[in-house]
Amino acid sequence: MSEPDAAADATPGSARLTVHRTAAWDEQSRQILCSIDGTFAGQLLFGQTMTRDIPAGSHTLKANNTLVWKTVPFEAAAGEHVQFTVWNEPMGGWFARLLFIFVGAAALKLGVSRGPPQARPPA
Repeated sequence: MSEPDAAADATPGSARLTVHRTAAWDEQSRQILCSIDGTFAGQLLFGQTMTRDIPAGSHTLKANNTLVWKTVPFEAAAGEHVQFTVWNEPMGGWFARLLFIFVGAAALKLGVSRGPPQARPPA
């Protein structure tokens, strides 16, 4: 799924937001649900990218993998292309083992970093 690199097609006074789910280190087994400013924006499976035009100003990206939720406030200037990368990764420790034993679900942490997927962000 290829997305434009700039907000050139956006309406004046707007910005573009892209959320990537294409990081090589992603644990690919569970979807990530995204909302922008409290409105559901979509579900990302591994390999997908979502792009939305948003008004310039302050916004909040919320992402969850049905187990872990993250809220990221951000600013978007008119004409700016704001990008985030989201991913799942395995949790370690006794909690993860208990969750898998009693519920049958893999415990996954949710990662969110600003920018397109490049190198793995620091922990």
